[in-house]
Amino acid sequence: MKLDHIELVITDMDGTLLNSKHELSSDFDQIFKKLQSLNIRFVAASGRPFYSITEKLKDYNKDILIAAENGGLVVDGDKELYSNGLTIGQLKKIDQTISGIENAHCIYCTKNKAFIKNTTEELVKIFAEFYGQYEIIDTIDAIDAEVLKVATYHQVSAEQYIYPKVRHFEKHFKVKVSANHWVDISDLDTNKGKALDVILEKYAIDPENVLAFGDYNNDLEMLEKAGSSVAMANAHPHVLSCAKYQTGTNDEAGVERILLKMIEQKTEKN
Repeated sequence: MKLDHIELVITDMDGTLLNSKHELSSDFDQIFKKLQSLNIRFVAASGRPFYSITEKLKDYNKDILIAAENGGLVVDGDKELYSNGLTIGQLKKIDQTISGIENAHCIYCTKNKAFIKNTTEELVKIFAEFYGQYEIIDTIDAIDAEVLKVATYHQVSAEQYIYPKVRHFEKHFKVKVSANHWVDISDLDTNKGKALDVILEKYAIDPENVLAFGDYNNDLEMLEKAGSSVAMANAHPHVLSCAKYQTGTNDEAGVERILLKMIEQKTEKN
């Protein structure tokens, strides 16, 4: 794996950069500082909302780019580079369909908070790991901000119980199984690959000089765009077949393993 040409690293968070406890590796800080010294840009690309990513990476926010809500929002420091939301008409179509699926729950994601519709206290505790700033609503009419993504949740399997009933949306929306319990629905032009395009154009970086990491289907466009793509050992089969390389699991610091190889190669080159 030749990595001495890499100029930008983009990585998913849950199941990829973060371990099963949703924590960074103890080695990440030292590695990140080395990336900075080598002038390598770092992008956190996640289905998480913006405020959740900034909380998880609070020690690094001023030095990284963030692609939140599966690429629906791209931010560099205090500058918003891209935003792509859903219309009221689109929200009503999604809401009507999800309301008819047994044990499915909707979270309407905006830049600054989530609107959680008709759920239980138990599930709110689960959702709070990802959506710490939220408001409980009875109807989508209560939403007063641009919705970047609709996250739908099923306690058993979103791929089995939600996806088959929303896959017909794929003609008009981006529908992604983003984790075992989650299916995300957003504008057709929203994905992490599009977010990466925005960043590459902004900073005049060739896709061949990008190193990308992912584990689930919402990472596919990003992995396809990158010159060097890496799947986690714990990745979905679609991701394993898409990526050029594979690393260890998120609990084995699989991302850091590859980053250390890249740092070693670039250091030797310099």
